[in-house]
Amino acid sequence: MVTVSTATGYILAKGSLSFSMFIPMIGIFILALGSGALNQYQERRKDALMPRTRNRPIPSNRISPGMALLFSMFLMFAGSLVLYFGTNLTALILGLLTAVWYNGVYTYLKRVTPLAVIPGSIIGALPPLVGWASAGGDVLAPQALALAIFFFIWQIPHFWLLLLNFGKDYECAGFPTLTAMMNREQLARLTYIGIVVTAAGIMFLPMFGMGRSLLAVLLLFLSAIWLVWNSSTLLKPAHRDFSFRLAFRGINIFILSVMVLLSLDRLIHFG
Repeated sequence: MVTVSTATGYILAKGSLSFSMFIPMIGIFILALGSGALNQYQERRKDALMPRTRNRPIPSNRISPGMALLFSMFLMFAGSLVLYFGTNLTALILGLLTAVWYNGVYTYLKRVTPLAVIPGSIIGALPPLVGWASAGGDVLAPQALALAIFFFIWQIPHFWLLLLNFGKDYECAGFPTLTAMMNREQLARLTYIGIVVTAAGIMFLPMFGMGRSLLAVLLLFLSAIWLVWNSSTLLKPAHRDFSFRLAFRGINIFILSVMVLLSLDRLIHFG
């Protein structure tokens, strides 16, 4: 997902496709692999307590913690080299900031507060800026900041849907979670509000020069309406677990559709 959002940022800033677009995509991809591997090293004891993660390589003893740490460092170094030699310093700093925020800030915060997802959502906002910077765009431009804010907002209900699906696992591992503070019905309603805010937020992007054509605005509006409708299953008590999975799939389809739509509108200038 961060690789695709990096490409989206690049296309929106550049307005064209080129081979150079794949360099930040590859760099972020490798850096994300290393960051994910480092996270599994950091949370190896927690992972061993959760049914969802106990079969990961470290808790299942398929790789030693030391080797996993070494492997993660190698990947993060390789990804950084790709960004350093293939893009520019701004893109490298943003890429490293994403990894530091994930492994150094968010991974720690989620052990101490159930609201860690809010500052943690910065992780989802930075990769589009990496792509934007790689294309030579100003990351402080209103368009870039609007895109980053949208991805920040989207990340919050996205995580809460994960929590609704795997909240019991997090509780087994001793993480403070919202599922321990409110029942699943209350959290489902809160998540639905976050989804509605996300759907509404996408309609602000055309005001900042993204998806401005009539067709693009119409499709963005329809995708937002579809997301709200698809996620309304969260408000229905029957088949609750199925509703959570359906809503999680829906919000991922939504964000992918938005990225494709915004990119095509920038490249083709249809409508």
